[in-house]
Amino acid sequence: MQIIRRYPVLSFFVLAFGLSWFFWTPYILSDHGLGLEPDIHIPEILGTGQLVGVLPGAYLGPLGAAFLVTALTEGRAGLRHWAHRLKHWRVGWRWFFAVLLIVPVAILLAPLALPKTWGHITMPSAMILVAYLPMLAMQMITTAAAEEPGWRDFALPRMQDRFGPVLGTSLLGVLWGAWHLPLYLTEWGGPNPTWVDPTLFIIGCVPLSLVMTWVFNRSGQSVPLIMLLHAGINSTYSLVWGEVYPTLDIARDPLYGQLIASVIAAAGILVATRGRLGLAADRPAPEAAEPSYSRAGDSR
Repeated sequence: MQIIRRYPVLSFFVLAFGLSWFFWTPYILSDHGLGLEPDIHIPEILGTGQLVGVLPGAYLGPLGAAFLVTALTEGRAGLRHWAHRLKHWRVGWRWFFAVLLIVPVAILLAPLALPKTWGHITMPSAMILVAYLPMLAMQMITTAAAEEPGWRDFALPRMQDRFGPVLGTSLLGVLWGAWHLPLYLTEWGGPNPTWVDPTLFIIGCVPLSLVMTWVFNRSGQSVPLIMLLHAGINSTYSLVWGEVYPTLDIARDPLYGQLIASVIAAAGILVATRGRLGLAADRPAPEAAEPSYSRAGDSR
């Protein structure tokens, strides 16, 4: 407990990685992964073992680590501050418009930079579009709810205050991406992944994190908006992307598309904010800060 209180950020990452990787081990060893322990049975839901195999470790990792470290280091006041950002839905309608429409459109336009997409674009079916909102809701309560209370709610404010918005976010992006590495030993990583796939994934998490940090800072630290952004990205790739680009490799080409879209967006944000990513210059450290309820747009 003394170590956690002295090194809360380091303790968070150690617990987030350790808890998730430990509880992912049966999934990795099962026939949904390396197949080393075929007697381990992972139930399938919606044709995949990911919901049962991945989610417990995901929830116990970033979410559980954030709760535990906050409780031990800041007590009830810290937990209230942490929980406030989780309930901070009161942001301008333009943010929801950007997250729900502009982000998916940007994801779907980015692969046009790949020559092999030219002449091979199709319109998604009506059923796919109808299924998008249910998929978005499922991603909100699974992936986004498991990860963002840890990465963005707990870690991001502290990383920004210690290292600055760009370096702190970049370090967080690398760690966020690396946390997924064991999943490349399972069906989550797609068929026959190579070292290129996790490498591109981790690299892509850095510019994407820069965009998410800007949204977090400018929206008054709204974690639900970040969760919606995360869920929208996953839903677009999982449901719509393959319909629009049927000739592309659904396991690998999205990595290039996301990298293109996020690099362009992050570069524009870095220039427009002069590297501040919307972080107020006079913001106090999180250990001494009171909850920030400022209106979106108060800082660059």
